[in-house]
Amino acid sequence: MIVREFRDTDTAAAHALRRLSFGGPRQPDGPDRSRGWRAHVAELDGRLAGHLRVLDYRQFFGGRAVPMGGLASVAVDPYARGRGVATALLDVAIADMREHGQCVSALYASAPPLYRGRGWEQTGGNPRLTLPLDLLAALPRPAEHREIRPAGKADLPALHDAYLAVASTIDGMLDRATEPFDPEHVLELDIVSLVSGVEGVLGYLTAERPDGDTLRVYDLVAADLDTARTLLRQLASWAGQLTEVSLRVLDRAVWDLVLPQPMHHQIRNHPWMLRVVDLPAAVAARGWPAAALLRPFTVDIDVADEHAPWHAGRHRLVVADGEVVCERGGAGTVRLSARALGPWFAGSADSAMLRRAGLIDGDPAVATRLDALTGAPSEVRMANAF
Repeated sequence: MIVREFRDTDTAAAHALRRLSFGGPRQPDGPDRSRGWRAHVAELDGRLAGHLRVLDYRQFFGGRAVPMGGLASVAVDPYARGRGVATALLDVAIADMREHGQCVSALYASAPPLYRGRGWEQTGGNPRLTLPLDLLAALPRPAEHREIRPAGKADLPALHDAYLAVASTIDGMLDRATEPFDPEHVLELDIVSLVSGVEGVLGYLTAERPDGDTLRVYDLVAADLDTARTLLRQLASWAGQLTEVSLRVLDRAVWDLVLPQPMHHQIRNHPWMLRVVDLPAAVAARGWPAAALLRPFTVDIDVADEHAPWHAGRHRLVVADGEVVCERGGAGTVRLSARALGPWFAGSADSAMLRRAGLIDGDPAVATRLDALTGAPSEVRMANAF
């Protein structure tokens, strides 16, 4: 087997392989003009047998945008499955991400056991909430009038700023500021509405009106309660024409604290997995808001990660002056598997949960210090799919 970097001459074979694995048109619509990705392929028996992409993303943790490799389009020809093609590709991708400074990696897994075997673990979700539109009609009117209007190209920077103001406070969200994102694509949606005030854009709504009875919302971003009510009441105006709305759950402040959710409602979640590719670099890149409130302490850990040997072994996490540093050495008091690093780093699982799953071992009292750093367990979400 040969694993190598993707070449332009691989385009047709890679497209056919992705279509076979995930569906889609037999012929591409045109040349692949997407940006901000690298790809690797595997050759077996003289033909292209496997493919994956690594997208250039940044993901918020602790208020800072951490370089993240988004793993996508992992496809293996059916005849080659069970012959180590996927794992060979993943091993190359892990090293490639480290080389390119992507200290964490996320993916939406169709085969979780495969990725768990290489150190990824389920960490967050991308949920959608479905509600009847007439339920929104009972929402109170905004206490203060907010102007709402369609957005245009000139508004895109302000829309992105409004998104960042919310997304930077939610662990797991992408900053949408890297090459794979074309800001103008949002204007292709059926609805792009913004709410403005004296301080500029306070929020916005993006949605599609597909065939059928459901309005599909992608982003509903609001800086305050009146902005949220203004946007939700715009959704309510579709009652009578459509029966329900499918809302991507970007901000729990809106969905849990503003929306009048009934006792029984439908949520469809798309879980994703996270891997720490380079622990010291990831610790340095992440924000640690809790560290400013904690007295200085250290935690000695021992990382078991045969697929990322550059960070396997003993480390000391040093917490002082509001910062967290990962240094080599220490006594290895708490032992973490590669799979434990993602949920711990993101704060989606505390040490007790990781222990019950067999992903962490060692002194329980010392391990709880890891929870204090991340505020675990907490809900982590990503409002993008790839």
